[in-house]
Amino acid sequence: MCDLHSPPLRFLSFRIQMGNLLKLLTCTELHQGPNFFLDFENAQPTEGEKEIWNQVNAVLQDSENILSGLQAYKGAGQEIREAIQNPTDSLLQERAWSSVCPLVIRLKKFYSFSLRLEKALQSLLLSLTCPPYTPTQHLEKEQALAKQFAEILHFTLRFDELKMRNPAIQNDFSYYRRTISRNRLNNMNLDIENEVNNEMANRMSLFYAEATPMLKTLSTATTNFVTENKTLPLENTTDCLSTMASVCKVMLETPEYTSRFSSEDTLLFCMRVMVGVIILYDHVHPDGAFVKASKIDMKGCIKVLKDQPADNVEGLLNALKFTTKHLNEESTPKNIKAMLQ
Repeated sequence: MCDLHSPPLRFLSFRIQMGNLLKLLTCTELHQGPNFFLDFENAQPTEGEKEIWNQVNAVLQDSENILSGLQAYKGAGQEIREAIQNPTDSLLQERAWSSVCPLVIRLKKFYSFSLRLEKALQSLLLSLTCPPYTPTQHLEKEQALAKQFAEILHFTLRFDELKMRNPAIQNDFSYYRRTISRNRLNNMNLDIENEVNNEMANRMSLFYAEATPMLKTLSTATTNFVTENKTLPLENTTDCLSTMASVCKVMLETPEYTSRFSSEDTLLFCMRVMVGVIILYDHVHPDGAFVKASKIDMKGCIKVLKDQPADNVEGLLNALKFTTKHLNEESTPKNIKAMLQ
């Protein structure tokens, strides 16, 4: 473990420990912050990390099931169309309703998971930004928590990519909301209201109306975290995010680093994490991620993405275009806007 009070030159020497997530290679005084190699494929929690790590792990271990459920989501499009085209056929109305109800239960499961993810993210942010350590020192000391933070962002972009490709989700839920009042009058089976009452339906409707609902959830959670922790300097949060973005960019553009990945999937993981922290930074920092004075090298980050196969990065470039807050403002350099056209 590095002496946190030693001079910056300490960053010039290798200090490699078994299971390290962050193998510190260099620290520059450049505006984009320190550069690390993050070993996303390995990291075990220390005793000091275990309490938060276990809490967050309980959420993350359900993430693959959530993604599998979303990927397998086929919708009730045909049943809904037949019911709408034949409004007097009670059998077709019942068939559509019976098809939609279990899907709405599944959509509630996804929405409920977003609330758990929100709390997990805020727990990690608190751990990775609280005094007396700087965000950089936190990332070095709390390596397993930094990896979990990355895993949340990775999941979030995967979820939103799948959701954007599946219009059936909003169609099914819209049909459910339009139909439930009529079915109540017709005394049709409404056991589902025990699961999805009117208040829950309203909240779910707002969630699924977003093009990227999980990113919106995390952006709001990060903004709320900053607002609610008034004694914590804003820079603690934004520096944590900009450092993560810088780290991912350097790894992606440096063959020496990418050659250390044992799986090709880690490359895409790293790209998603980079885009995720940029979006959070852009929502939290008053000036956003795109201004010239930004601590994130946006030109470098976009170039790194564009150097990858188009199929791998189309969704990520779209996320930067459509889910950031400041891209279209006058303060954004024209060359950055042009790169994202």
